[in-house]
Amino acid sequence: MEQQPFQILTQPKPAPGGKTVNDPVCGMTVDTARAAGTFAFEGKTYYFCALSCRDKFAADPNRYLSPKPKAAEPSESAAEYTCPMHPQIRQRGPGSCPICGMALEPVVMTADEGPNPELADMSRRFWIGAALSAPLLVMMFTPMFAGMAWVEAALSTVVVLWAGWPLFERAWASVVQRSPNMFTLIGLGAGAAYLYSAFVLLARRGAMGGDLYFEPAAIIVTLVLLGQVLELRARARTGGAIRALLGLAPKTARRIDAGGENDVAIENIHVGDRLRVRPGEKIPVDGTVLEGESSVDEAMLTGEPIPVQKLAGAKVVAGSVNGTGGFVMHAQRVGSDTVLASIVRMVSEAQRTRAPIQRLADLVASYFVPIVIAVAAVTFGVWMAFGPEPRFTHALVNAVAVLIIACPCALGLATPMSIMVGTGRGASAGVLVRDAEVLETLQKVDTLCIDKTGTLTEGKPKVVSIAASGVDDNKLLAMAAALEQGSEHPLAAAIVNAAKERGLALPRVEGFQSTSGQGVTGRVDGREIRVGNAAFTSSLADSAETRTVVFVSVDGRAAGTLTIEDPVRATSVDAIRTLQREGLRVVMMTGDSAGTAEAIARATGITEFHAGVSPQQKGEIVKRLQSEGRVVAMAGDGINDAPALAQANVGIAMGTGTDVAIESAGVTLVQPDLRAIVRAVRLSRATMRNIRQNLFFAFAYNILGVPIAAGILYPFTGILLSPIIASAAMTFSSVSVITNALRLRSVKL
Repeated sequence: MEQQPFQILTQPKPAPGGKTVNDPVCGMTVDTARAAGTFAFEGKTYYFCALSCRDKFAADPNRYLSPKPKAAEPSESAAEYTCPMHPQIRQRGPGSCPICGMALEPVVMTADEGPNPELADMSRRFWIGAALSAPLLVMMFTPMFAGMAWVEAALSTVVVLWAGWPLFERAWASVVQRSPNMFTLIGLGAGAAYLYSAFVLLARRGAMGGDLYFEPAAIIVTLVLLGQVLELRARARTGGAIRALLGLAPKTARRIDAGGENDVAIENIHVGDRLRVRPGEKIPVDGTVLEGESSVDEAMLTGEPIPVQKLAGAKVVAGSVNGTGGFVMHAQRVGSDTVLASIVRMVSEAQRTRAPIQRLADLVASYFVPIVIAVAAVTFGVWMAFGPEPRFTHALVNAVAVLIIACPCALGLATPMSIMVGTGRGASAGVLVRDAEVLETLQKVDTLCIDKTGTLTEGKPKVVSIAASGVDDNKLLAMAAALEQGSEHPLAAAIVNAAKERGLALPRVEGFQSTSGQGVTGRVDGREIRVGNAAFTSSLADSAETRTVVFVSVDGRAAGTLTIEDPVRATSVDAIRTLQREGLRVVMMTGDSAGTAEAIARATGITEFHAGVSPQQKGEIVKRLQSEGRVVAMAGDGINDAPALAQANVGIAMGTGTDVAIESAGVTLVQPDLRAIVRAVRLSRATMRNIRQNLFFAFAYNILGVPIAAGILYPFTGILLSPIIASAAMTFSSVSVITNALRLRSVKL
């Protein structure tokens, strides 16, 4: 497959006197001071990464300079691809990474991507290579086939030069790009064994002495191809969570219009359309139930297995499954604006990020291949100088074994594969992680700060009593509701809803101002009205119940109170206890009164709380905890939580909260349920444990494997490692890392 032009988002620093440009043939970044070749055309000089590119350009410059015709519609080949180990690499269409040589994968997954062309090509080459390597393996261990050197040469030539051609292409690309990688080592090892054998055979073998290594060269290539096939299959499974989410979206919806009811393609649904959802169907877009009722299974989005009852006015989301009832809904978010699309987008972006723990592996990998080549050279020299006869044979075999057994890809894949699977697993449990760094930090959190309203409580408060002084109840409620129309706080919505339920006409407000976390003020009928907490309205009162008292003042004098009840979520108590058992210090922060805060804390089992705090004070409390050496997570859902969310080491936003809160957070919970925080903490710990396992395996494998391949055990045990065994070990090292990462798909949260 022809390599497509790629783009390195971070340009390399040019050599002194040079600058970076793009090779007009392959698109690769070229340093003009170090270009492999140049060509002048129509008064301009063009620079090339390789002489082959220059020669292609010289033969037909117009082919590479003329603008390419624009495709009428996007095609699969036009899709953007990237490398899982080096996300800065982007190109149009499939290919291999110029840095590590790995097969690229789509940046944006689709529900049905069709066959993987890279996997199909590697599979075909592997099976043909295996069929031709089998007789070579028999010849290798059967004396009766001795002397059939030309047959061995013919079979191995097909395996090495045809089946293994992509491996050598990537090895050469690594040299051109000055990015030595796994394929550099494979190309050196297998190439050295094959070329040496061919040279000896052509020199009539006996003239130089020594054995032929056609069989090991062919078998090494075949085993590497097997590793590529297994790795590509395993990598495809790491994106299973994204594809499962994409598969939730139905293809059609039943629209109700003047002409009746018709099934239409989902892309033709618009905001405002009325849709019918029948029993057992997937909900096509986000919206609100207009009529009818049913229970809806939202487990695929929230991780909660219990269906949710939906009545008129209830919110429904795309991809969830309707139960036995039927209803008519109003479309409110369609296409890329749905919750499902947002989840897919967030998870896809998170999977391309890199965790800080990867830095050590990246540092080692940057020196790994040159060190291995140096070790192979030293191995060859030591065996030539001190090894037993035939010295050259022993030197070559052990040097090749060193080159083949080393696997820098295992180091490079250790973190990205775990991040991909872990973030996907989190999405299936209703936990959306912004990036890998957040996932790594979350497992270190020892203190959790929690907002009260909408986080610990239901976030659906209701006015349960009104106490007016000098004005009737309805007048007090109407004035308060008029101001609260401009507030985003859940308590404000409760006051407005109470006024609507009583059918009250709301007066006009002038000079509206909102003080986040305290209250609102404005002028109604020429009088200054304040609605908020006791300090804001200069009132003196408190509550020792889980109910919240909102104070109203007129022209600076107390006019009455509105008592609002926001019940504690049924799941909050269990979640708090579990978090405390997990070793987290739980702190509640609220702008509510001390009495209300104490009652909520007592009901949920929280022993530490701060009441009557402003948004800025919430951020200061988080900062103070951090100064004590604490790693702090903050969970909230409102604008008043944004400063604390931004200050915390990890901000956790409820998916039902405000956009400001979600933007300030590193973790978003699809459902406002504190049990999802438990899942998030467990997910981060499981993912980081998995990464450490992968890194240990990769480091240990190379630290032990390379010396054994060099022959360190030979003086003590007489054991030498065959290049074929080294190839088999290398083949399964990367696959083992990916397989271990895949265990996260079934981790219990």
